[in-house]
Amino acid sequence: MDPAVVHLLRDIDLAYDKRSWHGTNLRGSLRGLTSAEAAWRPGPARHNIWEIAVHCAYWKYAVWRRLRGERRGSFPSDGSDWFLRPSDAAASDKAWKADVALLSEMHTRLREAVAGLGAKDLSAPAKGSKVSNLEIIAGIAAHDLYHAGQVQLLKRLRA
Repeated sequence: MDPAVVHLLRDIDLAYDKRSWHGTNLRGSLRGLTSAEAAWRPGPARHNIWEIAVHCAYWKYAVWRRLRGERRGSFPSDGSDWFLRPSDAAASDKAWKADVALLSEMHTRLREAVAGLGAKDLSAPAKGSKVSNLEIIAGIAAHDLYHAGQVQLLKRLRA
């Protein structure tokens, strides 16, 4: 495997579910949350942790799709970018766990697509994008960390 690909895989794993110096990664920020905690909103029309988790799953899917050259429209939920999830009163532990599993599944798919790339693939533009595959892969790691920080903040606001 190309050393640059190995490095990118490490980066996306550190941002998602591997122990790192920077603090809590995305998966760690979600660990142990109940559906009611994930569904809590800091204010009207504000995203909750649950919506952030599905948003992150969607963007892992979008990067996977671009790397694989797949068509749009195969994400398990209708829509794109942000997906409305319940407020705390309507939250279901089963539905929350299913969306956390979806996030993990999209991460696994993304890893498999990245692992299949060669050095030349990294500099090529991603399908449907003006930036390189390298940039979108590095960007998805940054995206996970950005939202991990948001989740940590929302948890503290709720406390």
